[in-house]
Order: sequence, then C-alpha cells, then structure tokens
Amino acid sequence: MSTEDQQAREAGQPARPGIGAGAGAVHGVVRGTAPAPLSILDLAPVGAGHTPAEALVATTELARSAEAWGYHRFWVAEHHGMPGVASSTPAVLLAHLGAHTSTLRLGSGGVMLPNHAPLAIAEQFGLLEALHPGRIDLGLGRAPGTDQATARALRRGLAEGADDFPQQLAELTHFLDGDFPAGHPYARLTAVPKGDGRPPLWLLGSSGFSARLAGQLGLPFAFAHHFSGNNTVPALDLYRSSFRPSEVLAEPYALIGVSAVAADGEAQARRLARSAGLGMLRLRLGKPGPIPTPEEAESYPYSAAEADFLDDWLSNVVLGSPGEVADGLEALRKRTGADELMVTSHIHGHEARRRSYGLIAQAYGLTAQVA
Repeated sequence: MSTEDQQAREAGQPARPGIGAGAGAVHGVVRGTAPAPLSILDLAPVGAGHTPAEALVATTELARSAEAWGYHRFWVAEHHGMPGVASSTPAVLLAHLGAHTSTLRLGSGGVMLPNHAPLAIAEQFGLLEALHPGRIDLGLGRAPGTDQATARALRRGLAEGADDFPQQLAELTHFLDGDFPAGHPYARLTAVPKGDGRPPLWLLGSSGFSARLAGQLGLPFAFAHHFSGNNTVPALDLYRSSFRPSEVLAEPYALIGVSAVAADGEAQARRLARSAGLGMLRLRLGKPGPIPTPEEAESYPYSAAEADFLDDWLSNVVLGSPGEVADGLEALRKRTGADELMVTSHIHGHEARRRSYGLIAQAYGLTAQVA
C-alpha cells in the first residue's frame, strides 16, 4: 500500500448517508440567472479607525444582506494574532450569525484542526448543527492560521501538528458519527450534543496535500485561489484525478476562494484593493495590523521589492466595474472548472465592502437589484 493510500485509510471513512453530509448539503444552489453558485468568505475585517466590535456588527449586517442577495454560503475563517481579523473563533461567530439569518448556509473556511482537540471541534459543530440544523458546513485546514509562537500557545498539551492531519481528521469523523470501532480507547465517548444530522466535512487547502486527501476520501474540496493562484489548476486536477466516489459524493465538487472587489470603475476598485494589499504586505513583513485606509495605501513609501509584491498580489484579484468583475469571475470559473466560487473582499470600509458584494451579486445574476 502506498503512503498516500495509507493516509487516506487512516483518515477514516466518509460520513454515512442520512447524517447530514449528503450531496444535497454539499452542492451549491444556483440563484437567479447566475451561471454557478456564489458564496462569501468573510474574516470580519478590522480597518484602521474601527474597532473589532464594529467589524463584527458589519459582518452580521453583511450576512443578512448576503442571504437577501442570494449568496449560497457564508464562511468565516480562523486566524490568530492578526489585529485586522476579528474571526478568531469561527464556532462562536457562526452561532451569532445563525441567529441573525434563516436560510444562508454558514460554515468555517476554515477551522485549523491541528490547533484543536478533535473532540472539541465535534462538540462545537454538533452544537451549531443543533442550533441551526441543516445550515452548517465544517471546513477544515491543516495550517495553523498564525505564526509559530502563537501556534505553540494554542496547541499547549496537543502533541499533534499538521503532519498528523489525516489521523486528526479520522478521529474527528468518528466523533461526529459516533462510530469508533469496538476496543478503541474512545469507543465509549460521545460528542454531545449529537442529533440526527451533522455538518458536511470539507477539506481546505492551498497545495496538493489536502487536494489529494479530499479526493481519496470522496469529500468536497475548497482551494484558496485568493492567495495561491498559481497552484489552483494543478491542485484541482490532482483532486479530480485522486477522487474516489463515496457515500458523500458520486463526483468531485470543488469551490475556489477568489479575491474580488467591485466599485464604480476599475480605478476605484483598484484603489480599494490596494488597502488590502498593503495589509497583506505588512503581514508578510511580520507587522500585522488593521487594514490600512486607501489613503494610507496611496501614500505608503513602497520599496521596489514591496511594489513588486503589491503588483503581484493585485494581479490575483478580480477587480473593476461590476460587469468586469462578473466577467472575470466567470472566466476564472471556466478556466479552473470550479463548481462554485467563494468571493472575499478584504478591504477597508464597511460600506465599501458591503457595496462590493452587492454589486457582484447583481452583476453575476444572483439578484435583480441591490439596496
């Protein structure tokens, strides 16, 4: 048996039918005249001059708007030690968003499994499913979502890391399904609350590891095109070539995360996107902070290397007028063969961000009008 096959076997079997992880919960729903399902990845961004409390209010308002506009999913991501991100604990935020929406699918994009005991995640998402039945997705990543020092603090008492992800995934799956084999040390343990259903599992990634594992297990796969655009097509090809039909999926199902900014025109959209680009540059330099304002991004004294970084980062953002963004998204979908697109507008200014998502929804065909 190959190492890859062994990892797949150790990661356990996909969920059985009838426990909420079937294809109906996985596949996106096309709204309006859109050519494919469209979803949102949100980090509850904290911009310069704003507080985390204001960012969380804005994310709640955005989720309500996203539901009205016809977006299919609204995922939030686990990050730590980043002053520009307020979504450090997805389960807490998802419980809140569920109370303020009624039909929107909510999920983690993702929970960084190596940071947690699998039983804790099974309990958290079992509780979420009990609160908001049939609406929760559990997306899992194998990266820490932070720097090494913070990762060590988060994992105090946890021996495993990213290299043990398949084993952690197997344990989590057994806790969710309540089906540890007889004789297993955890066979008598139960993740509570546990109802008739449970959230579908997604694997997230920006390289080939999770793509191959998701394919071998017959699970849906979400690829982070927004920060690893050069690897998108190879990773999706690997996912599809590795895919084995399962009780969850008969065929591969892949979505990609895409940075997208819509405004009245290309110049304004690029101005907004540059604020996110400067924030990413500072993160890469080990100086994370709130998302800079567009004015700060315009006046920042970029070195030649920094200017090259920003240009390269912006080249992976779909930006422009609403029509230009819709055309760009559709071209990307066709080029990659993605089944679903998940857009993220990590820009400064709550109103500018909300308007960007609204314009994209309208131009892509989700809704006829946007408030």
